[in-house]
Amino acid sequence: MKTFSKSFQTRAFVLFFCLPVLSLAGCQGTGTKQEPNKQIDYSGMENKSFSDLFIEIQPNEIKESPFDLFPTVNGVVTAGNADAYNSMVVGDGALGQMTAKPVTIIGLRGIRYTLEVILRDHNYTIAFFEEPFRPQFMPFGTASGRDSNKMRETTLTPVATPDGNMAYKEAYMIIECKLAQTYTVHPEEIYSEDNRKFYEDAFESVGSWHKLVIGDITHVWIRK
Repeated sequence: MKTFSKSFQTRAFVLFFCLPVLSLAGCQGTGTKQEPNKQIDYSGMENKSFSDLFIEIQPNEIKESPFDLFPTVNGVVTAGNADAYNSMVVGDGALGQMTAKPVTIIGLRGIRYTLEVILRDHNYTIAFFEEPFRPQFMPFGTASGRDSNKMRETTLTPVATPDGNMAYKEAYMIIECKLAQTYTVHPEEIYSEDNRKFYEDAFESVGSWHKLVIGDITHVWIRK
């Protein structure tokens, strides 16, 4: 059987990682569409169920560019179940296709507690919020759920999807993912000087290399 070197596998992954980013945002679906600048009614959410608030669309019906979603809007990654879950903010990510399936790709520090839960349970959500909610979700990125009360202190309203994954009612879009692959960043296979400095600085601050987390998209939900 023909084998491939670790270096070749990583270079192949980088190729697939970079190229699909544009594909999903440019696709046109045929079902329910996201309405641009839609006014969402956030009143009385505590009394509304998941099905009252969200409707499912196909991954290729996501309107936003991933170049806006991750660095500008930011996503909130949540893993766990209703009994115990943890959330974190992510700014590095992509949408695309791998192994003939729509996927999300996010970069997480190896020490993150949310990553630990993802690796344990293999399911997670990425939720996106309108700008007025930024003060409410950004604390997820400043403290670890391992040794803080950030999950109890948030004013966002948790909700379970039909599959039992946790997200928040205030989100305007929720992407559910099933863990497919992870890759640990190796400095010897980073060819951009800027990228190498970014990952080496991160390693020096926390003593752990980033992981690239690839999740198969199982559902995409948008607010009604």
